[in-house]
Amino acid sequence: MKDLLLIAIGSALVNNVVLSQFLGLCPFLGVSKNVKTSAGMGAAVIFVITISSFVTSVIYKGILTPLNLEYLQTIVFILVIAALVQFVEMFLKKSMPSLYEALGVYLPLITTNCAVLGVALTNVQNDYSILESVVNGVGISVGFTIAIVMLAGVRERIQYNDVPRSFQGSPIVLITAGLMAIAFFGFSGLI
Repeated sequence: MKDLLLIAIGSALVNNVVLSQFLGLCPFLGVSKNVKTSAGMGAAVIFVITISSFVTSVIYKGILTPLNLEYLQTIVFILVIAALVQFVEMFLKKSMPSLYEALGVYLPLITTNCAVLGVALTNVQNDYSILESVVNGVGISVGFTIAIVMLAGVRERIQYNDVPRSFQGSPIVLITAGLMAIAFFGFSGLI
């Protein structure tokens, strides 16, 4: 139990997928204009990463390894992730059309989000069991959600501040993201 807790905290805070590993920056910077939309994107990422961690781990340990087909892991993982994202997209379109419209093009981008593939490959690289893979997936996706919601909150407040003209738009967002990464670096001695 202690090991699972360390994996979860380590993947959420210490090795934050966005602020420490710099994976998944496209949706992180693109969707983080509104806290509500960012939370929706975070929830979608939590679902996709958690389920893909489970499914890819089962496929790797149950099919690829026994058949000595480990070299196919990247292709298989990408196909699994693409199928899961299509499922999430169809679900959101039917049940939450406003969130589906707010996420726009960034929802299909979860398919190409390197954070999702990075989690699956990290699970294999660290030789995690299926349970450890799921815990790592949950931790990483919660860390992604924390980071994107925090950036969205800061961006909402920046709109009402007097930002120099040369820093308006993308420059101030990148500076803010850099400062957040430095702040998260403080967690590095935690585990």
